[in-house]
Amino acid sequence: MAYKIQLLEPAEEFLTNLESKLKAKSFRTIELLRDFGPELREPFSKKIQSINDLFELRVKQGSNICRFFYFFERDKIVIITSGYVKKDQKTNKDQLTKAQKLMNSFKGEK
Repeated sequence: MAYKIQLLEPAEEFLTNLESKLKAKSFRTIELLRDFGPELREPFSKKIQSINDLFELRVKQGSNICRFFYFFERDKIVIITSGYVKKDQKTNKDQLTKAQKLMNSFKGEK
């Protein structure tokens, strides 16, 4: 059974503004997440070690790399919080903080 994907506003806005090829690859990778859920592994998905329940969805198109942050909600729902274009080797700490705040805010509303 497929997972339901829900994009929070920052993730939706980021995805909408991506360059067309990177956007297409991002949609395809999100489809993989929908189909495989927590079974999706590297190179597509990786657990963020420093933050409980947070994962990154990894997208690469040519030399362009972007990351989406997500977590699992009950009843097979995946919440994608935000995304960014990756420029450095390490994951951007400001982006991690943003994703964590969005996740905590979402969970707090439930």
